[in-house]
Amino acid sequence: MTVTPNICINDGNLVIHGKTVLTKVPENIVLTPGSGVGLVEGAFIGATSSHSKSLHVFPVGALEGVRFMCLFRFKLWWMTQRMGTCGKDIPLETQFMLVETKNASVDSSTTIYTVFLPLLEGQFRAVLQGNERNELEICLESGDNSVETNQGNYLVYMHAGTNPFEVINQAVKAVEKHLQTFQHREKKKLPSFVDWFGWCTWDAFYTDVTAEGIEQGLQSLSEGGTPPRFLIIDDGWQQIGSEVNEDSNFVIHQEAQFANRLTGIKENEKFQKNEKTDHEQESSGLRHVVKKAKQHHNVKYVYVWHALAGYWGGVHPAGPGTKHYEPSLAYPVQSPGIIGNQPDIVIDSLAVHGLGLIHPKKVLDFYNELHSYLSSCGIDGVKVDVQTIIETLGAGHGGRVSLTRSYTQALEASVFRNFPDNGCIACMCHNTDGMYSAEKTAVGRASDDFYPRDPASHTIHVSSVAYNSVFLGEFMLPDWDMFHSLHPAAEYHAAARAVGGCAIYVSDKPGNHNFELLKKLVLPDGSILRAQLPGRPTLDRLFVDPARDGTSLLKIWNTNKFSGVVGVFNCQGAGWCRVTKTTRIHDAYPSTLTTSVQASDVDTIAQIAGPDWIGDTVVYAHRSREVVRLPEGTSLPVTLKVLEYELFHFCPVKVVGEEISFAPIGLLDMFNSTGAVEQFEVEKTNGGSEPLTGKGLPVVTIKLKVRGCGRFGFYSSQKPIICTVDKIETEFNYKAATGLGTLTISVTDEKIYRCSVEIQV
Repeated sequence: MTVTPNICINDGNLVIHGKTVLTKVPENIVLTPGSGVGLVEGAFIGATSSHSKSLHVFPVGALEGVRFMCLFRFKLWWMTQRMGTCGKDIPLETQFMLVETKNASVDSSTTIYTVFLPLLEGQFRAVLQGNERNELEICLESGDNSVETNQGNYLVYMHAGTNPFEVINQAVKAVEKHLQTFQHREKKKLPSFVDWFGWCTWDAFYTDVTAEGIEQGLQSLSEGGTPPRFLIIDDGWQQIGSEVNEDSNFVIHQEAQFANRLTGIKENEKFQKNEKTDHEQESSGLRHVVKKAKQHHNVKYVYVWHALAGYWGGVHPAGPGTKHYEPSLAYPVQSPGIIGNQPDIVIDSLAVHGLGLIHPKKVLDFYNELHSYLSSCGIDGVKVDVQTIIETLGAGHGGRVSLTRSYTQALEASVFRNFPDNGCIACMCHNTDGMYSAEKTAVGRASDDFYPRDPASHTIHVSSVAYNSVFLGEFMLPDWDMFHSLHPAAEYHAAARAVGGCAIYVSDKPGNHNFELLKKLVLPDGSILRAQLPGRPTLDRLFVDPARDGTSLLKIWNTNKFSGVVGVFNCQGAGWCRVTKTTRIHDAYPSTLTTSVQASDVDTIAQIAGPDWIGDTVVYAHRSREVVRLPEGTSLPVTLKVLEYELFHFCPVKVVGEEISFAPIGLLDMFNSTGAVEQFEVEKTNGGSEPLTGKGLPVVTIKLKVRGCGRFGFYSSQKPIICTVDKIETEFNYKAATGLGTLTISVTDEKIYRCSVEIQV
């Protein structure tokens, strides 16, 4: 059965671009060609059954002799990566799979990458899984026993090509056109906070956050020269209550926290004690906190936390400020795939005590009243947590997809109405029910939390975010979570966020900071040098496991305006264990490992360099401070111990005159050094053809716009004649052996951290 010229079922085999991907495809599996712009390279997998049910498992065919990388939910809230070679390696709850196929007898350039995206169809959600017969299976479920079907025509979308990053991007955009229920990240409005340094109260105070604590945290960071310009007031500010009796049979205090329910939309008494002053008789405590943060500490954006259902345990049915929403107790029912992976204390608690669920017809009123109040207090946005809990409550509401979509649409409508900067961060949100329903939400947490006290969590945190971003980054800007600047793994986390292209914020306790580290991330005005894209693993790391295989280093690539950057990390030693069903250390003493980096690790380096690029790059290594001119096709070695990193900046060399080549590097002491260069122009000043003799006239003038201050570096094949900063001549150093030139950009009194740099050669 031919579906497209590139995807077909032939003699029971699924053949993609001439390569067999699946064998023994059952007769009830149906292919439907993609139609319309952007779908011509893809096809849909459908399946039929003789019986209508609310849950089906459809074998699709045997997967063997390939390499794949997949993303699966190891617990209800979060995804992580798994690599494999056959069907039985595919975990339960796999929401994304990228398969590499190639023939050993032909050149590697013929490698084909096929992405499998399980979709939503009507009231049903599909995921992938494998079985012991090496079969790829589709698990299709509604989450409501009364919602049944006997078929699905568009359960999985396949898209194939020779560049995996382009294939994934095109596939998600094709699904966007097919479903018409979400928008690609590139179409969404990115909230402004992502370009400013932030502080979150969570790991500093947990639920014991107070107005006084917030003041101390902002003051402490500002005094050290890294002023936070956005603030997240995390869990602990809301009015909550519980009907749980903490008797001897209820021994886990944390479970009691998850059983708490929202009793009102305003702030609790910890903030209300600061409610009134002589001049602000009608000022609420939260309003006072926000006003003080913005006026006294120049905070630009303040966000607060709430759960998608209001609080962990939902909304209290008898709460004085919530009973008019008429919430009713609902008890979560998890899908079989989630039950087969990691148990969760939140679900254990709610399964006993229930969650106060607002009917989907009233949830927009709830969000709008909550957000309207917050907006009146000066709040700019919300971090909306515990999102995937809604999928477990679909019974009686048309199923998990219908209920999730109702909640997501209501949330986004309220955010759009009350927070004009699209102020929303999605968290605990890694289900496709929500991802394929998010039309506006532009920032989403990319992995499980930063756990400061869990040694097993740090390496897998970095690798999971990188791999999750391959998929999640098509929907939202991945958020790498907060971290501690004063921590044994602080530099490791900081470097990862610098190459991640994400917002950067810490959760330090007041007075517990590493300002030397923070100043590599934060400019004096509180802004950051954010890379342009979601940071993702390089091509040669897509199908190896840098967390578990004992041999591979993780490489993450990203871009700045005139350069590429590759972060290399030793992430070995810990990961999620399918046996113990928890994240654990499996190698207490991981090996020191070596790999190499090259310009082509940055997938779009040729586009950045432009059509006249000669192929050479100047490489600046952040930790070693080495500067090397790297000819096209050559690489640099790097050796790292566990929890070590290196950042390599690849700066395309531009021929600017006869025997003169140049490349701007950037602020040498910042993690994302090359992110400081905002403009790069070449002006011929002496005809552009006369050779330089003695102290003759310069051949070219390099004109740069630079953001930030500190040591600025550049590469020049000849020593410059003169350098200026904002038209004022400045001293510079030049090392002929490497071609590295350096000068100092000082902090201006005007506090406008942008300047013009001119270099005459």
